[in-house]
Amino acid sequence: MALTPYKQLEQEWKRLHAFRGAMSLLRWDAAVMMPRGSAAVRGEQLAALETEHHVLLTAPRIIRLLDRAQAASAMLEDWQVANLREMRRQRDHAIATPVSLISRLAKASSQAEVRWVAARQSGRFEAFAPHLEEVVNLVRDKAQLLGQALNLAPYDALLDEFSPRITSADIDAVFKGLTRRLPSLIRETIGQQERSPPLPLVGRFPVGRQKALCVDVMKTLGFPFDRGRLDESAHAFTEGVPGDVRVTTRFDVGDPLSGLLGALHETGHAMYDLGLPAKFADQPVGRDRGMALEESQSLLLEMIICRSRPFLQFLQPLIAKHYGVSGDEWQIDNLYAHLTRVKRSAIRVDADEMTYPVHVLVRYELEQQLLAGSLAVRDLPEAWNTMLEQRLGVKPTNDIDGCLQDVHWAVGSFGYFPSYAVGYVMAAQFYEALRNATPDLDEQLARGEFAGLFGWLHDNVYRHGASVTPHELLLNATGKPLGTAAAVRYLEGKYLESSGTDSAAA
Repeated sequence: MALTPYKQLEQEWKRLHAFRGAMSLLRWDAAVMMPRGSAAVRGEQLAALETEHHVLLTAPRIIRLLDRAQAASAMLEDWQVANLREMRRQRDHAIATPVSLISRLAKASSQAEVRWVAARQSGRFEAFAPHLEEVVNLVRDKAQLLGQALNLAPYDALLDEFSPRITSADIDAVFKGLTRRLPSLIRETIGQQERSPPLPLVGRFPVGRQKALCVDVMKTLGFPFDRGRLDESAHAFTEGVPGDVRVTTRFDVGDPLSGLLGALHETGHAMYDLGLPAKFADQPVGRDRGMALEESQSLLLEMIICRSRPFLQFLQPLIAKHYGVSGDEWQIDNLYAHLTRVKRSAIRVDADEMTYPVHVLVRYELEQQLLAGSLAVRDLPEAWNTMLEQRLGVKPTNDIDGCLQDVHWAVGSFGYFPSYAVGYVMAAQFYEALRNATPDLDEQLARGEFAGLFGWLHDNVYRHGASVTPHELLLNATGKPLGTAAAVRYLEGKYLESSGTDSAAA
């Protein structure tokens, strides 16, 4: 019996899924294991796969099958209807961008990523600038074409690629709500914490011990090392597909916690990816629902759950075991004081949860200026430093701690940064709903039991895949639309109302 048009489309997307997985692992290898001199070769490989993926996705046969399947959609199940919608969405995005531009951008971003790593090592932005400029120009062209095809402003078209249905209006509303309270809350909290600084965590913490601690914690959380792995890279990230998830973090032998926090952030991504509906793993509807939702899961785990006193009751004995440490500075109260220390610093990935959104705001405004052409790439370091000083009161002392700290722009990911801020306010909303639904959550975390946490996330987030919009998923899970009220309640409750002790969000 001949396959229906819809079933034929499922077969085509199974092939596309295989291409995506191959490209993902090539990108992981480039960041973790590939010799630096192989960048040009890897760029050609990725460009070839990107081109073939694009050709398959935009083939006339796909368009005909989509139309025929749509005509017979009354015969499809709800999940299949949603899958068909996501197939057409992917096709619409792809057909708006010429294959020649896809290939050029793949090559340029592959080269730029390697040059970014070299620039971080040398501290010379000017050596990286021409490569970033090429990427910016190509992304600008892509944004224009996507915007025209999707009837969106160019920047909103880029946002839609990373976080479907999240617009610049949504992002502006999030930043407006946060900046209405954050500046004064940061000042109040810093003033309060300065009266009782934590004891320093002094020592040298070998990478091997730090990685062993990360693996121990990740296993307890439920990360399956038979279908994933943890490695080290210049910038923490998660790559792969649900059956093969690659997590990386960045270790500092002088800092016992930053590598762990990076690994926990990426584990939040990985647990979401691994929890997506297995039945549709090779279909668009079985994918994540965009980067804002992805970041909500990573920030919920790293920033909220893992910086809580209950989690530290589980974590502190593991720190003592793996690092061989003892004393007052390694007790829960002091570790908690370190993990909740609010300070104005230049580095986003090391930022506390209160100043973190300010770092994202700076990047959001700068990338809009770069794409609009109102900011030249060569002027980025000065603009970055000036804006961070204006927004947060701190100025980077060099480009490594300034505009070279993130890899996103080098790999062409413009429109990604806002997902961190939207993801954070989503995380606070999820946390509020989670606590209301799980009265003994603190006791579970303290015992190192995470089935309740991930069970709630599976039921309310993971299992939906891409079958609904981010706005619909959030409303269904929390009963409230996207907003900043829960984030402000959470921050005020944790940092002010309880005088620095942990408390549930109201």
